[in-house]
Amino acid sequence: LRCHLTMAGVNETSLHPPHFLLLGLVGLEDLHPWLSIPFCLVYIVSLLGNFILLFVIVTEQSLHKPMCLLLAMLAVADLVLSSSTVPKALSVFWSLSKEISFHACLTQMFFTHVSFIAESTILLAMAFDRYVAICNPLRYSAVFSPSVVAKIGLAAVARSFCVMFPTIFLLRRLPYCGHYLMPHTYCEHMGIALLACADISVNVWYGFATTLLSPGVDVVLIGVSYVLILRAVSRLSSKDAQLKAVGTCSSHACVIFMFYTPALFSFFTHRFGRNIPHHIHILLANVYVLLPPMLNPMVYTMKHKLLREKVSQVVFRAG
Repeated sequence: LRCHLTMAGVNETSLHPPHFLLLGLVGLEDLHPWLSIPFCLVYIVSLLGNFILLFVIVTEQSLHKPMCLLLAMLAVADLVLSSSTVPKALSVFWSLSKEISFHACLTQMFFTHVSFIAESTILLAMAFDRYVAICNPLRYSAVFSPSVVAKIGLAAVARSFCVMFPTIFLLRRLPYCGHYLMPHTYCEHMGIALLACADISVNVWYGFATTLLSPGVDVVLIGVSYVLILRAVSRLSSKDAQLKAVGTCSSHACVIFMFYTPALFSFFTHRFGRNIPHHIHILLANVYVLLPPMLNPMVYTMKHKLLREKVSQVVFRAG
């Protein structure tokens, strides 16, 4: 029995390296200390902005409305997304610890992708919220009841979990033949799979399918909702009513643009940009986990009058 357990341990070690070594931006190692400055500042602003937003929405009864509750969910997803990746990236840039265990790498990969898909789901729900508010305002309170908003949050978590859970087993089945040098600042699905010394076509196709069927479908449905919103707005007789309706969607449209643009650029350059330098791939992969979590609270706070007032009260009270 002891011999069998020993052989099993040897086989697992030969298949899976005990750890990976994150190299950061290969070729730009001299810039790592300088790059850590904006990374660190953006992360601190993200933490402060999202925690303040959460605190204000949770403690202020007047903000317990569907859109604000969805915004609170978005803040949680942003916190998980940035906190899953940025601390390790800073550790790599500062040469504190570039090692990450195999299981910790899979955990980081899982939470990074889960939070991204959950955020995409929440943005889709927010688009539907705007559609109902503008196109069918009389049914808004019935459609977006507190129980419905709670179910949307559970659906976002369940959907992202179900989509990403198989990737853990898809990566664990692969042999890595001692390959442990990862030219990245954090672990992601294809970044890990590319280190394997076996056929990864299943991983490639699964990654492609999940991208099309989760964020891809979300983008299409969000686009459809905005087409219907614009059609409804164009039928309004008053110019002021048109501007007011468009204004209620402007913050959400900005957040959508900031969230999906770098993510789609990262996706397409990773799969089709063979001639693009590798450090550009890594920078793009960091942009979509850095910028949206920082900018989302700012955009919504500036556009939402009541939210802006409550956040200002909390900030000045703390100061």
